[in-house]
Amino acid sequence: MRALNFVGAAALAVALAAPSGAMAQGLFAPAVTVNGSAVTNYELDQRAKLLAAFNTPGDPAELAREQLVEEKLKLQALDRAGMQLTDEGLTTAMEEFAQRANLSLDAFLAQLASQGIARETLRDFVKVNASWRDYIRRRYGQTIEVSEAEIDAGLAQQSGPDGVELLLNEIIIAAPPPRAAAAMARAETISKLRSTAAFEAQAREVSALPTRDQGGRLDWAALSNYPAGLHGLLLSLEPGEVTPPIPIRNGVALFQLRDIREAPQAPAEIAEIDYAQFAIPGAGTAQALAEAARIDAVTDTCDDLYGVARGLPEERLVRRSVPPSALPRDLGLELARLDRDEASWNLTSDGALLFTMLCARTPAAATDEAARSAMRNQIVSRKLTARADILLAELRAQARIAP
Repeated sequence: MRALNFVGAAALAVALAAPSGAMAQGLFAPAVTVNGSAVTNYELDQRAKLLAAFNTPGDPAELAREQLVEEKLKLQALDRAGMQLTDEGLTTAMEEFAQRANLSLDAFLAQLASQGIARETLRDFVKVNASWRDYIRRRYGQTIEVSEAEIDAGLAQQSGPDGVELLLNEIIIAAPPPRAAAAMARAETISKLRSTAAFEAQAREVSALPTRDQGGRLDWAALSNYPAGLHGLLLSLEPGEVTPPIPIRNGVALFQLRDIREAPQAPAEIAEIDYAQFAIPGAGTAQALAEAARIDAVTDTCDDLYGVARGLPEERLVRRSVPPSALPRDLGLELARLDRDEASWNLTSDGALLFTMLCARTPAAATDEAARSAMRNQIVSRKLTARADILLAELRAQARIAP
């Protein structure tokens, strides 16, 4: 009797400990199928718990379904390609994943287990994503090209120190030697203005720049665009205040601060300014202005100016790449207004109108090979991710997903 009672009690304990047949069947029943391959309710529940443990934004249940459907598509593509992560590779990938949380793999798994997440759940998550990453690299890696211009642009967008943007009004009064004293006296008067409307009225009357038509108004520009020698002066202004007269070659410049703000993304420190100048005889004549407009219409980049200068004396076209500190003040101010491959013809020299084009601003990091290599890798990664997204969208469009 005791033996029977013991056997009965043991059977009862096993029965109570094990889930009922209906419960087990529901837990492992297909919740969704992808091309006939099932995602079970258990997988959905485990993935939702994993996402919650990772503090993933959004609804864990919805994200779990989305991820698992995509992973089925990825696994099917990997099977067709004959790619499979080795056990050693999988262990390494899981260890690297755990290291992101500054934990060993065993400690990481123990922490997940305390939240009801099985080892196999992390294993499957890491396995498919590591394998997919390798597959995308093998499939598209040789087709990805990154130009030096893309690297330069990427480095230029990286945050630098002291990111400040200024909203300025400008006036440049022409001051050739016979009129230098009168121009300076007028500039002294304007520098005492505190009214934006009054400054803009003066700009329309006396400024030698095309911006006179809009009262000397400039768009937002990074402080770093302007000559370094003016940074302290410009930062000392309060809105409405005007700089003292700034002497430049054959002229005098004035700036009024309209507003100042922190840049959405601070510009990188500039190491070199690449610019070109093409001399057009007859400064101040309608013919020279018309020729400058014609050149602007037929050139898109600095390299196009070589075609314009073909057959002309070499000194007509000058192209230089220099540190910002080496620029003459008038040229530095002119280039500050320009974006890459943009031109102006406000400057003159020795009786010639200077068609001036900004070729590039080279960030300091652009000369650092390690920084260039890191940026190249970032760009390659972004392009591979874009290719992967397109492929996954195609796989989803062709798939049979139910329900």
